[in-house]
Amino acid sequence: MEQHVLVVFPHPDDETFGCGGTIAKFTQSGIPVTYICATLGQMGRNMGKPFFATRESLPTIREAELEKACQAIGIQHVIKLGLRDKTIEFEDPELLIDRIERILREVRPSLVLTHYPGFAVHPDHNALGDVTLRAIARLAVQDRPTVYGHAFARDCQAVLGPPDIINDITAVSELKLAAIRAHRSQSQLILSRIKNEEFKDPTKNPFSHMLVRESFWTYNFS
Repeated sequence: MEQHVLVVFPHPDDETFGCGGTIAKFTQSGIPVTYICATLGQMGRNMGKPFFATRESLPTIREAELEKACQAIGIQHVIKLGLRDKTIEFEDPELLIDRIERILREVRPSLVLTHYPGFAVHPDHNALGDVTLRAIARLAVQDRPTVYGHAFARDCQAVLGPPDIINDITAVSELKLAAIRAHRSQSQLILSRIKNEEFKDPTKNPFSHMLVRESFWTYNFS
């Protein structure tokens, strides 16, 4: 059993859409989860449907959504790095590695969930996943947590092979759904498709699996 899980993602909702069920399973089992959220997603393109956010109000709205989503899936501790959305790739990587290393040494997680660099589509995803792995690599081998990399680029299975961690999240699907609903500004466009019985075929509906399973690749540092 894990002792403490550290989740490292750049945007509010990253923790929910890809990993919310896995996180909920940990917290339901009494395992503490700490979340490093790098930005407030202030440059996100979605403003709700119908629109209820503006570019100026979006950061405050998404911060509140993040708090509500974390409550839904049981995350009690959120560390906000205060970076600007869509700029992580331009940050000084050594400074970011230093910050994440300090948190690693304080939290001492047995497991880290982050994006698998190079296979997570968004530049912020790939950049933060990269510095997270580089921070973990600074730790002595015996002190390094296991890393579950979240990957969803089209070629990820062709290059990485099939995922080695596939979590059945049906038992906590309602908790994940509550977190998805909490991210209202970002999720309204997909909510209707997640539970659409006509589109359970994953070849027709890329969201069909979201309440059923979550997949990861264990990162190998060697």
